[in-house]
Amino acid sequence: MTAHKLNEIEIAQALKRLPGWQVQGGKLSKEYKFKDFATALGWMVKVGVYADTLGHHPEWFNVYNRVVVNLATHDLGDVISNLDVELARKMEESF
Repeated sequence: MTAHKLNEIEIAQALKRLPGWQVQGGKLSKEYKFKDFATALGWMVKVGVYADTLGHHPEWFNVYNRVVVNLATHDLGDVISNLDVELARKMEESF
């Protein structure tokens, strides 16, 4: 999948289909909470494998049952792209 920058209208449309996601600091952002560390880690591994197939990797932070995710496409100059939306969609599907 080739990355392309999304404009503000495309981002707003994508956010309508991504519950709890928002734009913060020019990145798609969301905080996930799981029942425990093992569940959070398992989700990160599952999503990480998918991200690797896209060649697009999340910026994320995990403490115990919480995972904070920020998505931007570094290859395009740290903007929100179709790859960020696709990865966010997969995260929602896997949650």
